[in-house]
Amino acid sequence: MSFVRDPHSGCPLLHAGRPLADARIAMIMVHGRGATAESILELASEFPGSEVAYLAPQAAGNTWYPQSFLAEIPRNEPWLSSALAALRDVLVRVGSAGIPPERTILLGFSQGACLSLELAARSAKRYGGVVGLSGGLIGPPGTAREYPGNLAGTPVFLGCSDRDPHIPLGRVKETGDVLGRLGGAVEMRIYPNFGHSVNEDELGWVRGLLSAFE
Repeated sequence: MSFVRDPHSGCPLLHAGRPLADARIAMIMVHGRGATAESILELASEFPGSEVAYLAPQAAGNTWYPQSFLAEIPRNEPWLSSALAALRDVLVRVGSAGIPPERTILLGFSQGACLSLELAARSAKRYGGVVGLSGGLIGPPGTAREYPGNLAGTPVFLGCSDRDPHIPLGRVKETGDVLGRLGGAVEMRIYPNFGHSVNEDELGWVRGLLSAFE
């Protein structure tokens, strides 16, 4: 991947569900490595409610950062900082439409889950929910996890296989501990012998989260 100072700047933002100007709830959906905004938006059909705007930013080259999420953070720059800025831009757009953070849900899968969880930790506040599907906080083992802010009871869901080839179980558990210390209400579900994918139990948890807004 060639060097670009802000590689994700100006990348498309796709939309499904309720128009943002008319929605009560926003869900920011973040795709994984090699995937697309279109692919993560397909999950919107699994969720109830007509008051939700689903927004999915597209990564440049279909990848948010080039190395493993366990690599030294400088090795993933400037893509990582650009990716986090892209998500913050979506949050600003959602807020400008009148939807506050407490009615905004961050949901990501795989690389998108890692990015969503890292954003939630670095910009901790009361969100409507944070959903990490097969992901964990970014950085190598031993990374300092001293984040400012407070999640203030934000529902946080972490779902992952116990044998995920990309996401070490220890990192999922560490992420749950860190987000819990930040004030998140963490629900962690580890699925034995499950692949690197999304399952019905995880989708059911998100449906329950959305139903709580009704």
